[in-house]
Amino acid sequence: MTTQQPYLLTPGPITTTLSVKQAMLQDWGSWDGDFRAMTAELCRQLVALIEGDGSHVCVPMQGSGTFAVEATLATLVPRDGKLLILMNGAYGQRMGKIMEYLGREYVALDKGDFAPPRGEEVEAMLMADPAITHVAVVHCETSSGILNPVEEIAEVVARQERRLIIDSMSAFGAVEISARRVQFDALISSANKCFEGVPGFGFSLIRQAALEASIGNAHSLSMDLLDQWQYLMKTGQWRYTPPTHVVAAFLQALKEHAEEGGVAGRHARYQRNQQRLVSGMRQLGFETLLSDEWLSPIIITFFSPGHDNFAFQAFYDRMKARGFIIYPGKLTEAESFRLGCIGQLFDAQVDAVLAAVAEVLSEMEIPDGTPAHQIHAAATA
Repeated sequence: MTTQQPYLLTPGPITTTLSVKQAMLQDWGSWDGDFRAMTAELCRQLVALIEGDGSHVCVPMQGSGTFAVEATLATLVPRDGKLLILMNGAYGQRMGKIMEYLGREYVALDKGDFAPPRGEEVEAMLMADPAITHVAVVHCETSSGILNPVEEIAEVVARQERRLIIDSMSAFGAVEISARRVQFDALISSANKCFEGVPGFGFSLIRQAALEASIGNAHSLSMDLLDQWQYLMKTGQWRYTPPTHVVAAFLQALKEHAEEGGVAGRHARYQRNQQRLVSGMRQLGFETLLSDEWLSPIIITFFSPGHDNFAFQAFYDRMKARGFIIYPGKLTEAESFRLGCIGQLFDAQVDAVLAAVAEVLSEMEIPDGTPAHQIHAAATA
C-alpha cells in the first residue's frame, strides 16, 4: 500500500507540481493592485498563446469549466439564434442540455460515442439550414479521448459565414491553435487541464467584436461575459469574488508551461506518455477504442477485459492502492475505462502504471486485457 499521494490519470483535475501548490500559500486581496496585475498578466499570456492580440480578449469566469461553457454560449448565441452542436460524447451532449436550460434553439450532429464530425457533414447541415448562426465543437472529447478535426470544421464554418465556438477545455495548452489560422468567436478552457493549474476558474478567449455585439444575450447576471469583461477593463477587477489562490497557482503553472517549451513542449511530453501507454497496454492485450488516427495526447479509452473475473471497481481499487487514480469509461455500448496522459506524468510514472496494471490483472486472475468482443469473435470463429 503506497503512502504517497496517488497520481491522477484523469483529464483534470490532474497531478500538479509542488511549486504550483506552494503558490497558493499567500492570501491576496481581490481589489489590491498586485492581484489586479496578476489578472491582467494571465489574460495577456492566454491571448498571446492563441496569437489573438488585437482580435481576441480573455474573460475569466469563476467556477468549473462548464460554468465558462454555459456563460460563453449564453453570451454569444443570441436569444433568437440557433446553435449547431457537433456531438460525439458527453461534453457535446452537455452543451445541448445547457441550450435546453437556456431555452434557445439548437440542432445536433450526433455521431454517437466516438465518431468524428467531418467538414462535409457540417457544411451540408449549414447549407440546409440558414437559421443556424453558430456552431459548437468539443476540441478533445474526453469521453472517448478523440481529438476532433477542429481546423477542418472551422474552415467550413467560415466559408458558410457562421460563427464557431470551441470547447477546448482538455486540449488548450497542449494542442496548438492560432486565431490567425483558425477563425473562431470563442475558445473555452480552464485552469486545471493542460496548463496544470488547480480547479477554480475557466476562461473564454473571445473575438472582441463578437463580445461587444452580445448586448442583451446573457440569461444571468453572474454569467454575463460582456459585463464581466467590461468591468474588468474598467477596474482591473473581477466583478465578484475571484478564486485568488487559484489565480496565483495558475500564474506559476503558466511559468512552468513556458519553461517546458510552451504548447509544443507540453504536447511532446503528453504525446510520449500516450504512445508509451498505448504500446504497453496493447502488449498486455488491451484494445484502444480509437484507431491511432484519432487518438489524442490527453486521455485514452481502453475496452475493459472480457474475462469473467473483471470488475471495474475492484480494478480501480487495486490501481489506487498502487498509487494511481484512473477514470471510468463513458461508453454506452461497451465496458471501458480511461487513462489520462496529462499532468505531472513522465516516463517513470508511465512505467509504473503499466507494471501496476500487469500486477492487478495477475492478482485478479485475469490472463490479459483481451476485450469481450475479441473473446466472442475467437469463440465463434
